[in-house]
Amino acid sequence: MHNFILSTLRDRSMMRTIVTLAWPTIMEQALQTIVSYADTAQVGAIGANASASVGLTTTMMWLINAPMFAMAMGVLSCISQARGAGDQTRVHRAAMQSVYLILFLGCILGVLTLSISPFLPGWLGADPEIQKDAAVYFAIVCSPMVFRASSILFASVLRAVGDTKTPMLINIGMNVINITLNFLLINSSRTLNILGFDIPMWGAGLGVTGAAIATAIAYIAGGIFMAGAAYRCTQLGLHGQKPYYDRKIMHQCIHIGTPIAAERVGACLGQVVFTALIAHLGTISVAAHSIAITAEQAFYIPGYGMQAAAATLSGHSAGARDGRKLIQYSSTITAIAVSLMGALAILLFCFSTSMMRLFTSDAKVIILGAEVLRIVAVSEPFFAVVIILEGTFNGMGETKIPFLISIASMWGVRIVFSWLCINIFHSGLSAVWVCMVADNLTRFICLLFWYLKGSWRKKLIFAKS
Repeated sequence: MHNFILSTLRDRSMMRTIVTLAWPTIMEQALQTIVSYADTAQVGAIGANASASVGLTTTMMWLINAPMFAMAMGVLSCISQARGAGDQTRVHRAAMQSVYLILFLGCILGVLTLSISPFLPGWLGADPEIQKDAAVYFAIVCSPMVFRASSILFASVLRAVGDTKTPMLINIGMNVINITLNFLLINSSRTLNILGFDIPMWGAGLGVTGAAIATAIAYIAGGIFMAGAAYRCTQLGLHGQKPYYDRKIMHQCIHIGTPIAAERVGACLGQVVFTALIAHLGTISVAAHSIAITAEQAFYIPGYGMQAAAATLSGHSAGARDGRKLIQYSSTITAIAVSLMGALAILLFCFSTSMMRLFTSDAKVIILGAEVLRIVAVSEPFFAVVIILEGTFNGMGETKIPFLISIASMWGVRIVFSWLCINIFHSGLSAVWVCMVADNLTRFICLLFWYLKGSWRKKLIFAKS
């Protein structure tokens, strides 16, 4: 593997391909993190209750997003493999199936989330004083679900044909809309002092509700623009193509996406249970947990940014039956991601307190959040391997083993030991985050073992091994 990595690093053409695919996605992840930071900081300025109201439903948002991201990966894998095999007709037909998936998932998930929104905070064990705000926030953010599905699936379709810049630019627009509306809707009218000049600034003063409205409007704009970009893309062939339901291709997309959906749903349900367990520790712990989760996102950017490149390139290589190139790409991208996330982990450990101060002035929340950030920093390089290997296996359509590993680790390690720490040993938030690190390390060991063992290669017919 060492030789594979060195040969790829010396190959300018292959490195150019990796960088061309990865950098827009890394920028996109960075911009999304900036918006998340802005949301958290602006809401955090209101107080710990507001932070807890927004943070309480964050893991539920991940759960709702899971089927959409999973089916997006299924379509990406189908299109990538079709491109690798030079089958343009199949590329067009696979792209059309994404339209059906957007409409189906958007409608089903939209109705489901609005139905449960009044009851969700109570189910999660939230304190009574934050339940109303949390329910309103969740309902508003989930209302434009079809548009959210459009922004997720069409972005993945565009990446599958090598266009990573357009999703990045659209996400920039979404971020600008979100941050601007946050500024106007969360805060009340006030006077800003800029360069010595007092400037009156209108504000709706809607607090948590304002943050939700801003996010919902950004989703609507992103969904519309992403759909327009996909229909204008000539490689996808959606413009002028009659609606055509291809049962075989749809079956392949669902076959690839279902284990990913099951893995994400299982993992996110675990996150929901995880958050519910933390809710029993009190509002301060919930606020510190939700803010620390947000702060940590910035340190995942290189990994998740390069995951899309790993998935696309492994799909192309699998479609072309080029096993050597698949291993070259996956090994090299993994090494790069580990190096970048390892360096960022050092920064996270050293500046954890400063990170928490970006989002809240509550001293108790800052101290507790900084403590758990230092704990999780240890696992960042190992988590980088998990991220890239999952992208590699998803791109080639090999999704069952990652699903089993993720579910077993989440429920068998994180949830079980967190429950023991809280209910039996009466430990605090720090002990629970140690359980989260143990979950990441378990996934790292299992995925890396399976990758190095190489038994997954038997399911591909390599013409160039």
